[in-house]
Amino acid sequence: MAGANARITHGIAGATITAGQWVYLDSTTGKYGLADTDSATAGVRSAIGVALNSASANQPLAVQSDGLVTIGGAILAGVAYYLSGTPGAMCPIADVAAGDYPLVLGMGVSTTVLDISIVYPAVVLA
Repeated sequence: MAGANARITHGIAGATITAGQWVYLDSTTGKYGLADTDSATAGVRSAIGVALNSASANQPLAVQSDGLVTIGGAILAGVAYYLSGTPGAMCPIADVAAGDYPLVLGMGVSTTVLDISIVYPAVVLA
């Protein structure tokens, strides 16, 4: 659920996406797909936000790219969360592996709320 300060865009899903999954915008199709930190494709590693609703391919999708969002799972306050090697998922730094391209998604501000602030240094973790 988006907070009052949320930045939300709307588009079309290019695959089946579940609310709460992290997405990228495919520059070729103009549709959203699942972001993945260890993808061989730079665009797929560049998450731009979290899906606010579930959608099948070619259905409307709302994506939050900034601000507070209530996450469907438990997180920790004060912990930075990163894009995961599991497509669409996020993880703490301990789960970012060698060969991944670390992308900070945001910081936990409570056990259920993440403050989205995406930072992508575009470097591979050795």
